Amino acid sequence: MTRRMNDIRTSSSRLADAAIVGGGVVGAACALALAQQGLQVTLIEHAEPPAWLSDEADPRVYAFAPDSAALFESLGVWDAVRDARAHPYRRMRVWDAAGGDELRFDADAFAVKQLGWIVEHALLQDRLWAALRRSNVTMRCPARVVALEQGDSDAANSSATLELDDGLRVEARIAIAADGGRSTLRELAGIGMNTEDYGQRGVVAYVASERPHEDTAWQRFLPTGPLAFLPCAATADAPNVSSIVWTLPDAEAARVLELDDAAFAEELTRAFASRLGDVRPLSPRIAFPLRRQLADAYVAGRVLAIGDAAHVVHPLAGQGVNLGLRDVSALRDSVAAAQQRRVDWTAPHRLARWARARRSDATASAYAFSAINRVFSNDDVATTLLRGHALGLAGKIAPLNRALWRHAAGV
Repeated sequence: MTRRMNDIRTSSSRLADAAIVGGGVVGAACALALAQQGLQVTLIEHAEPPAWLSDEADPRVYAFAPDSAALFESLGVWDAVRDARAHPYRRMRVWDAAGGDELRFDADAFAVKQLGWIVEHALLQDRLWAALRRSNVTMRCPARVVALEQGDSDAANSSATLELDDGLRVEARIAIAADGGRSTLRELAGIGMNTEDYGQRGVVAYVASERPHEDTAWQRFLPTGPLAFLPCAATADAPNVSSIVWTLPDAEAARVLELDDAAFAEELTRAFASRLGDVRPLSPRIAFPLRRQLADAYVAGRVLAIGDAAHVVHPLAGQGVNLGLRDVSALRDSVAAAQQRRVDWTAPHRLARWARARRSDATASAYAFSAINRVFSNDDVATTLLRGHALGLAGKIAPLNRALWRHAAGV
């Protein structure tokens, strides 16, 4: 809820163009992208991220799409990410445990070097923050937003004022909520959420396999949920390393987390039908709850919502962070177009146009992933007889196959 603020210190006499709350991957990228457009940007984050260490692999990984890499390239950080530890994947293989043909994607068929990259969350954040320190972005860290005040959003000089927990206040032409699925700024702006709890958790870990992963992202649909093996860089003692994301019902995930390494390896090998031979764990297992969460609006007055503050989707297609970075790219492009035409980039109709486009894309993707999860995560006889064949058919129709890949790649 918005509240009035009295007798508090102002961070600067100058009105910022944008105040971004949240310094994760999407928020940090947004700060750099808007600063690159010549805007005065303030980034507010409650804690500086720990430094990325090459000998401590982060279990949180992303299937980074080509358009996300292009955004990072434009921000001057992609080379530093890729050269550290970003593993390209050239193929995707998706199949159903109940039978039917595979859905296949191959870089050669699309005349590209790779379909994407598997990248650690901590590495992305580390390189983005290194770039932030070199930029002219004003950093407020550690700091948390505790209150919001907005003027008339239609007025030419309208702004949003954020009160921080240290008594400072930051005034900006727009405030951007990039502070995750439990966004404080989104709640202060009065933006509601539509949430569906899947009753599932994603179990993640690094494993070594007996056979090479072939630079392929593998996914097998089981009645309990999808199981993905994502190819990663080799280590000194493991030439074939993958990151797994195993979607399981809550109770089953809790049981799997309690297994000893030998029992876990046996169950995982069996669940993956020994596709890569025997596997063994290389890291502890962690799990995170899965849900679909969609904001009722992406703009409320002078507040915008992006990334997980606007949309949380099922991880089966690996599109979560890519959708958030597309929010950033679209906002940057909207600002650039307005600057080129010498018009107000914060005009309500321009912000509304950005919001419509991004909400449409994210909502369609979120419901599509939910539908896929429902269809493939069950043992209904009629559904089981059809779904594997549908996967194979999608893989054999070249225009459909290419369209599916282009949507995932953002091209």
